[in-house]
Amino acid sequence: MSPENATTPVLLVEGLRKIYPAPTPQAEAIEAIRDLTFSIPQGQLVCIVGPSGAGKTTLLKCIAGLLPPTAGRLELEGKAITGPPKTMAVVFQEYGRSLYPWMSVQANVELPLKSAGVPKAERHQRCSEALEAVGLSDAADKYPWQLSGGMQQRVAIARAVAYRPQILLMDEPFAAVDAQTRADLEDLVRKIWKELGVTVLFVTHDIDESVYLGQRVIVLSNRPTVVQDDVTIDLPDERDQLTTRSDPRFVELRRHIYGEIQRAKTNAGGAQQPASA
Repeated sequence: MSPENATTPVLLVEGLRKIYPAPTPQAEAIEAIRDLTFSIPQGQLVCIVGPSGAGKTTLLKCIAGLLPPTAGRLELEGKAITGPPKTMAVVFQEYGRSLYPWMSVQANVELPLKSAGVPKAERHQRCSEALEAVGLSDAADKYPWQLSGGMQQRVAIARAVAYRPQILLMDEPFAAVDAQTRADLEDLVRKIWKELGVTVLFVTHDIDESVYLGQRVIVLSNRPTVVQDDVTIDLPDERDQLTTRSDPRFVELRRHIYGEIQRAKTNAGGAQQPASA
């Protein structure tokens, strides 16, 4: 199942390849990504899954401009990505490391805006709106260490939302929280995505999460990575944790993606080739 979109993509990944140099003279170079090609139109919510070590985080770092690719093309809104794009925000798994414990929630949320030169009054307004969107309007004066893990991740999401990005990258952001909090945060992401119309690229190792959240699920092969499958999630647009997850189509899609990941574990970018820059 390979969806096509005729509109100009907001994100283009074409022929992406990433090779890590050999750490020692005796070791070999590591080909993490061999040949990745896909695109995402404006306003779509796309999930990426794959076997452990498939290069999901490497891919996200390349897209975020944090890691230079060895070869290939990366474009955001038709412009080459050569560093962290100003219209992109990233939410990482390690929310505890991304928040400054000595700064209030409000100061944490406003920090990227301050760095971008946004006037003080507008920073306060954006922060207030973002905290309201994630259900933390009463936490502005608290400190991260006073909040639960799930609330800290909401702060990280609020910071990204306040930045008003064109595209939001999320790297396994709910992996460190409990199941109930995870479900709440999944619903929060869909709520923010629908209300703000932002494009979301969401990396996860959880198959059920990818089917519940996404309009598409891109399945990566084992390393060196290629696109194993690109699955259209044709579930109703309105979703909730009980009804959606008990839908026979949800179960069917989950089974299909699980099967693709099992197949991906033995499909490492086609025939093995020596890594060379």
